[in-house]
Amino acid sequence: MIRIANIKDVPEMLAIYAPYVENTTVSFEYEPPTLEEFTHRFTAFTQQFPWLVWEEDGKILGYAYASAPFTRAAFGWCAEPTVYLRPEARGRGIAASLYTVLEEILFRQGYQALYALVCGENTQSRRFHEKQGYHITAEFPGIGFKIGRWLSLIWYEKRQKIVKSSSIFPRPWPEVVHNAESLDDILGNLSIP
Repeated sequence: MIRIANIKDVPEMLAIYAPYVENTTVSFEYEPPTLEEFTHRFTAFTQQFPWLVWEEDGKILGYAYASAPFTRAAFGWCAEPTVYLRPEARGRGIAASLYTVLEEILFRQGYQALYALVCGENTQSRRFHEKQGYHITAEFPGIGFKIGRWLSLIWYEKRQKIVKSSSIFPRPWPEVVHNAESLDDILGNLSIP
């Protein structure tokens, strides 16, 4: 059910994401990205980070990916996981399954800290991240304005045990996924640093 996302999945993933932008405070974007922009995001993010989908009977019910929460070189061991589901997929454990696999890949790539940004009023996502082992590291009250109100942003963090010294950046996703036929191949070939 979980597989590696590919470029052909982009329109379906965008269809999942767009209602979050248009109708909720889950995303702080005001307008959904165009197909061209979303394709660019997919292509850019997967140069370094994994992007996974949950598929059943040929339909994508959800997807999870990671990106860089910060851009300076010293933050190269940090990643920001994200997950989105179709409404009918909620409450089935799909988000937790996607996140668990995504986190395992990220930690095995060499990432040390994962950061999730959650709107303060999104109690469902807050509970989800806390169940996944994240804890609050910062809260920014009234930092975003959407749907006629000021919204807080909460930073959640989950850490791998810190390596005392590492001069090796996490492995890029194309290097990890190269010649892999399945997620089992990837997890089997990635040793935890």
